[in-house]
Amino acid sequence: MSDPNARSGPAPSTCPLNHLLFGAGSRTAVGDLGLAIARVGIGLYMAFGHGYGKIFGEDRFGPPQGFVDLVDSLGFPAPLAFAWMAAISEFLGGLALAAGLLTRPAALTFIGTMAVAAFLQHGSDPWAASPGEASKEMAMLYMLPAIAFLALGGGRFSVDEVLKKVLFCKR
Repeated sequence: MSDPNARSGPAPSTCPLNHLLFGAGSRTAVGDLGLAIARVGIGLYMAFGHGYGKIFGEDRFGPPQGFVDLVDSLGFPAPLAFAWMAAISEFLGGLALAAGLLTRPAALTFIGTMAVAAFLQHGSDPWAASPGEASKEMAMLYMLPAIAFLALGGGRFSVDEVLKKVLFCKR
């Protein structure tokens, strides 16, 4: 007697329409390519759009005084040290994320830095605002993918994958 719950047709994992419409996540080369594109884009935007200017200026090396003052106004002890940590997290962490080098630790630093930006610096600001107005939006747009990178790692197209095979899982 046949099973009344059995489905006819190709198995879901072999159905091309399922892959086209729903994908297979990061379990495939295409999924990992998508992960890599997001990782590289977000990492480089963070590194050069936010971190670089906090470390390198026209006439200075290190966080600008205005940023140090902002960190101080948020109540952090040793504001210069915390400003440096944020700048390094954004610049070097962004480069590491883009390369997929220590992806999870880099993502964790993003989460911490962006949580401070969203919930302390922009704590009383709306979640989203009109252009030019302050909001939590930008910090959240960096923090949420960082949570995904923390969970997923760098994927197969990352330096982490090479390190894993060469240093830690020699087979």
